[in-house]
Amino acid sequence: MKNFFVTGLLIFSALNVIGQAKSQVKFTAKIENRNSDTLYIKGRNNFKQVIPIDKKGIFAATFEAPKGFYYFTDGTELSNIYLKPDSEVNLTMNAKEFDESIVYKGKGVEESNFLAQQSIKDEKFQNEAFKKEPAEFASLLEAKKKTDIESIEKGNYDPEFKAALKQNFESFNQYAIQEYDRASKANKLVGKPSPDFDYENHKGGKTKLSNLKGKYVYIDLWATWCGPCRGEIPYLQKIEEKYHGKNIEFVSVSIDKAKDNEKWKKFVIDNKLGGTQLFADKDWESEFVTSYGVTGIPRFILIDPKGNILNAEAPRPSSPELQTQLDALLK
Repeated sequence: MKNFFVTGLLIFSALNVIGQAKSQVKFTAKIENRNSDTLYIKGRNNFKQVIPIDKKGIFAATFEAPKGFYYFTDGTELSNIYLKPDSEVNLTMNAKEFDESIVYKGKGVEESNFLAQQSIKDEKFQNEAFKKEPAEFASLLEAKKKTDIESIEKGNYDPEFKAALKQNFESFNQYAIQEYDRASKANKLVGKPSPDFDYENHKGGKTKLSNLKGKYVYIDLWATWCGPCRGEIPYLQKIEEKYHGKNIEFVSVSIDKAKDNEKWKKFVIDNKLGGTQLFADKDWESEFVTSYGVTGIPRFILIDPKGNILNAEAPRPSSPELQTQLDALLK
């Protein structure tokens, strides 16, 4: 999952258990290019089912769970799932193409397949509609709402699932409007001098953004507790390796709470994080963070050698678009 729409749906899903009585669920998964040897299914009321891989390379478990929304994660990525009484869920996917490759087969999986496809539609909408002018964006959003409702109505889905999704579509639209406005404000920053910072460096002392003038600067705003942030780390490490020796500085700024400073230091060491590792002074309230209107992480920012903003919401390391942009700048 790589965008705010999916995250919004995930939050909704994880907090909604429709049934009260528990029923048995059989779950198996075969995952290519897996990120982990353990899967977790999580939900409301601290529900957590741990599913280790077996000797045949299959994740398999039989457990009891109330009907409702959950999500599964391999510790790096995550996706929504809907469990019904006596479901027999057989998942196949490729972890390198996480959302795009998810397919559920078996008994009671129609709703889960809908959620998987919906996340792809939502991400596509974000990538396309957010580049449009306000009037066209509003028109596209209204058309999406109509299509979403039609698709949930015509499917043979659990009635309670349908009702919950319709409610979520409304929340989705409201959130989309807010995020579009935020993104529009971020776009207006392009070409202007970036706000500066003076943050603690993991290697000692402090580092100012202004000290890095003369180089392109790719900034990653993240935190140790942020799953999607951690999911971008392997991609960021590959990007850093590819452009090593080029005129670009990769700067990761943690917005962890001050009380978690030691946790941040240990995380950097344990995960062999490269680039310039910094710790913001006031987490979410740090002046640099608020100047960019940051409401969610990870957030990536690209600065030019003169210290001006090239992209206030740059592509993520996992996006091929980033390499295309950097190749053009650093040729």
